[in-house]
Amino acid sequence: MKEPQSFSRVAQPIRNFAQRFAYVGLVVAAFALMMLAKVDTILVERARTHMTDAVAPILDVISRPIDTVNQTVDEVQALKNLYDDNARLREERNRLLHWKSLAEKLEAENRVLKEQLNVIPEREASFVTARVIADTGGAFSQSVIVNAGARDGVEKGQAAVTADGLVGRVIDVGSRSARVLLLTDINAKIPVLVDPTRTRAIMAGANQSKPRLTWLPPSAVVTVGDSVVTSGHAGVFPPGLRVGQVAAVGEGGMIVQPYVDLSRLEYVRIINLGMGGILQLPQRSIGPADGLPGSSVKTGGGGQ
Repeated sequence: MKEPQSFSRVAQPIRNFAQRFAYVGLVVAAFALMMLAKVDTILVERARTHMTDAVAPILDVISRPIDTVNQTVDEVQALKNLYDDNARLREERNRLLHWKSLAEKLEAENRVLKEQLNVIPEREASFVTARVIADTGGAFSQSVIVNAGARDGVEKGQAAVTADGLVGRVIDVGSRSARVLLLTDINAKIPVLVDPTRTRAIMAGANQSKPRLTWLPPSAVVTVGDSVVTSGHAGVFPPGLRVGQVAAVGEGGMIVQPYVDLSRLEYVRIINLGMGGILQLPQRSIGPADGLPGSSVKTGGGGQ
């Protein structure tokens, strides 16, 4: 028991001395290394390189567990994200199944009601997708040229749409190309309905980015945010095509913001529903059956 006490009595002054002068010694050593670096840079660089080589295996061994821990943390986070995505997808699946069953029920009811009412079924639409190859818009015209024409089944009067909504209608058709008049053109007049009130109106272009609503009933109530769809009147456009949303109602009129960004058109879909409408009037003579005896007025381009 006396030997450890005597050793501790001898070592304590040495420990106190080391603690007292350790900081000073480190400062002196650092200063000496700085002076040595100034005197012999090559020697210091060589010593640093050897020191790095000697410590590199130790750092490599130390870094591997850290990388393993980081990888494990990433995998746990990925599993958590996967679990969250799986839960969200299950919820969406259940919601979609609910809407699917509801849609099937409504489809069955709709089919029965149509059979009872003897409703004439609408023609199924055919379409061709075309790429916009030129923008001929300017101060006096708003139109684009697409790379589909008569050889592809494109005809004058057909509607041009995208996934967002209505773009316009075909006004000129060549063999390999066609010109589409945009709904913002001053010559574009589209019969529309304003939801939810189902108010009839004419949407007229003005060679600006936003067309306007005109020819509304005096008692029409239109508010900002109402959706605008084609009405199907005049037989040019099929009913129900998305057009835009009412953006402003005031002294400047009722302005519609189109759903489609017409300044960034790349592809359009030309729809064929066989709706010639006012673009292809039948040729016939107006006679006594029309209440105009002796009249020989004809519609169309030529005589019969």
